[in-house]
Amino acid sequence: MDPSDEVRLVVPATPEFLRLARVTASGIASRLGFTFDDVEDLRLAIDELCFSLIGRGRPGTVLLRYVVRPDALEVEGYGQFANGAGEPVLTDLSERILNALVDEHETSASSDGGPRFRLLKRRGGT
Repeated sequence: MDPSDEVRLVVPATPEFLRLARVTASGIASRLGFTFDDVEDLRLAIDELCFSLIGRGRPGTVLLRYVVRPDALEVEGYGQFANGAGEPVLTDLSERILNALVDEHETSASSDGGPRFRLLKRRGGT
């Protein structure tokens, strides 16, 4: 993949469709030469952060943007819901898990008030 490559995925905001988010991250990371362990770490991190956007599911969509960096994969997720929903909430346990799995992560409210996240996983990183 070219370092400027970007993949976008839009899925319904329900847990059963989050599998597509994990599979997409795994496929891209594998093509970039991430180790098996790094791919699994990325899959778990995507799951934690996507769940922070949707909870048990709600009407709306999740937009995921996977950006290939020279030495990393960056993933951004945006929840698009009728009620906005504000910043995602991570438990202390989720924070500790994410700190162990990825090099960088953050959550916030997007400019339209919907929840968003960003993570960065470097090849050979955490």
